[in-house]
Amino acid sequence: MALTLLFRSLLETIIPSAHAHCDTADGPAVTDGRRALETGNLNLALKWIQSDGEAELVDVFHKALAVRKLGPLAAEVADRLFLETLVRLHRMGEGVGFTGIKPSGSVIDPVVVAADRALETGDDGEVIGMAPPARRAELHRRFQLALAKKAFDVDNVPAARDFVAAYVSFFKFAEGEDHEHHHEAHATADHGHDRGQVHH
Repeated sequence: MALTLLFRSLLETIIPSAHAHCDTADGPAVTDGRRALETGNLNLALKWIQSDGEAELVDVFHKALAVRKLGPLAAEVADRLFLETLVRLHRMGEGVGFTGIKPSGSVIDPVVVAADRALETGDDGEVIGMAPPARRAELHRRFQLALAKKAFDVDNVPAARDFVAAYVSFFKFAEGEDHEHHHEAHATADHGHDRGQVHH
C-alpha cells in the first residue's frame, strides 16, 4: 500500500511550467515518446535527442518496456520515467534546463499553436501575420525548410533529427529568438545509425 501511494504521489506531483511546448504532455516529443512505447520502435522518439544522450534513452526505454508488463500502475510509472528522460535529454540538447513535463491542457503561446498549425496544413500565413514585418521573410524561410524536411522515414534517424533541427529553429524564431538551432542531424558516424536501423 505504501509503495502504491508513493507511485501515485510521484505521478500526481505538480511540476513547474516552462515556456516551450516540447515539454508538455500534449507536445510532439511526448506524443512521439508514447508512440515509441506503444509500438516498441524507439526510432519514433530518438529524433528528439542528440547522440550523446542516446545510450541513456535506449537503456530507460528497454527497462520501461519490461516494467510495463507488470501491471497498469507499473506501466504508468515506467511510461512517466521514459517520457521525462526523453524530454530532459531533448531540453539539454537545446541548452535549456528541464523543469518537468507540463500537464495535458497547459496553455500554449498562440504563436506556437499557429506555428504547429502551419506545419500541419502547409500554410504559414497565420503565423507570418503574427510576426513583426522585419522578421517575416526569415520566418517564412525557416518554415519552408522545416516543411521540406517533414517527409522522412521514421527509421532514418539522421533525417528525422535533421527535421527536428529545422522544426525547432522555425519555432524558436516564431517565439522571438534569433539563434539557429544546433540540434545534431547530419553526422551519422557519430551516432552509429545506418539508414533504416531500428532499435527494438
